[in-house]
Amino acid sequence: MSKPSAIPAVRGFRDILPEECSHWQTLYGFGEVRLPILERSDLFARAVGETTDIVEKEMFSFRDRDKEETPLTLRPEATASVVRAYLESGLVHRERQARLFYTGPMFRRERPQRGRYRQFYQIGAEVLGRDDALADAELLVWLARYFDRVAARGVHIELNSLGDESCRPAYRERLRKFGLAHLEALCGDCHRRLERNPLRLLDCKVPGCREVIERAPVMRDSLCAACTAHFDEVRALLDQEHVPYALNLRLVRGLDYYDRTAFEILAEGEGLGAQNAIGGGGRYDGLVAMLGGPDVPGVGFALGLDRLAMAAPRAADPERGPVALILPLEPAAVAPALQLATRLRDEGLSVGVEPAGRSLKALLGVANRRRARLAVILGPEELAAGRATVRDLVSSVDRRHAFALETPGPELARWIRAEVGA
Repeated sequence: MSKPSAIPAVRGFRDILPEECSHWQTLYGFGEVRLPILERSDLFARAVGETTDIVEKEMFSFRDRDKEETPLTLRPEATASVVRAYLESGLVHRERQARLFYTGPMFRRERPQRGRYRQFYQIGAEVLGRDDALADAELLVWLARYFDRVAARGVHIELNSLGDESCRPAYRERLRKFGLAHLEALCGDCHRRLERNPLRLLDCKVPGCREVIERAPVMRDSLCAACTAHFDEVRALLDQEHVPYALNLRLVRGLDYYDRTAFEILAEGEGLGAQNAIGGGGRYDGLVAMLGGPDVPGVGFALGLDRLAMAAPRAADPERGPVALILPLEPAAVAPALQLATRLRDEGLSVGVEPAGRSLKALLGVANRRRARLAVILGPEELAAGRATVRDLVSSVDRRHAFALETPGPELARWIRAEVGA
C-alpha cells in the first residue's frame, strides 16, 4: 500500500504557529496554534472517516470560484487541521513532541437546538509524539481540574479503549456478524455502516438500533495485551490522582481516527437534556501517517464552549470585574480620569473608566453592577486637593490617596495591589 500524500492548506489561508507570536499564552506547557476556518474537504473525509455522520451529513462544503478540483469545507472539527499544520509547517521535524491548543468556531449542518448550533465554538488540545499512558492521563487530570475551577455541574468522564490495528480487526468482524444476525432491527444507515465500518453501529442514535447495540459484543473482550496494559495504566494514573470516571464499554467517538483511549465528558445543565455531552477526545496514533506524515502518535480533546456555558454558568458569567473603576464627577475630571486609567493599566491593573455627567450615586451603581472591587472618585474636591477618593465597594470604606496629576499611577497602583491583593 502506497503512502498517502499530504494535504496542504487552501491557497490564501495559513496557520499561525506558537513561535510567531511570543505574547501568546501557554497553558500547561501548550503553545497556541491558530488555524484557518476553511480546509480542503478531503482532509476531513480522510481523517474523520467517510462513513461518519460528520462527513456524510454535516459538512458545509462547496467549490470555489477558481474551480479547484477539490471542494472546500468549513472545518467541522480541528484535530485534522492541527495535524495538517503540524506536517505542513515542518513542526513534525523541528519538534516531534508538540503540545498545541486552539480555540475557535467550528461548523456542522446539524438540526439547531439549544446549546447545539451550526456555528459553535471549541477549545481543544493535542499532544503529538507521545504514545505513553501518562499523556492520556495528564489531559484527563487537566480537564477534571478545569471543570472544578469553572464549577461545571455534574460533570463526569466516561472512558473506554477502542484497541488498535492489531486487535480491532477481529472485533470489527465480531460486530459485523452480530449486525448481520440482527439486520431486520437495524436502520438503513446501519445497513450501510455494517459493510463499510461496523464500528459506526455503536454510534447510531436511532432508539431501535440503540436497543440492539446494547446486546452487541464489546471491545474489551478483544483487546490485545499491549492495549490492555496501556488502558490499565491510564486508569491507574487517574485513580492515583482521584479523577472519577465511569467505564462505558460501548463508547465510540464519532470520528474514525480514534484508537486505544477514548473518552466523553457529560454534564448536567439547564437545556442540555439527553444530549448532554460537552466534550470528548482520545488517542489517534494513526492519524499523522494517514494524512501523509511519519508514524507519530497523538492524543487530544475538544470541549464545546456553548454547551459548557450551560453546565458552568460561572464560566460564562465571571464573578470578578475590574479591580478599579474610575468615576469622574464633572467634565473637568475626564482628562485626569483617562490619564489615571492609562497609567494604572500600564502598571498591569484591570481598570475601567466611566464618562462624566452622572451623579456619584449613579456611578457607584455602575461600579457595583460591573463588580469592581474599588471605585476611584474624581470630583471637584479631589481635583483641587490632588487626591483621589478610593471607595472599597466590599466594605464601603472611603480612603483618600494622593496622586500627582502630571504623573499618576505607580504609587496608587502599589497601594491598590497591597489593598486588594491584585
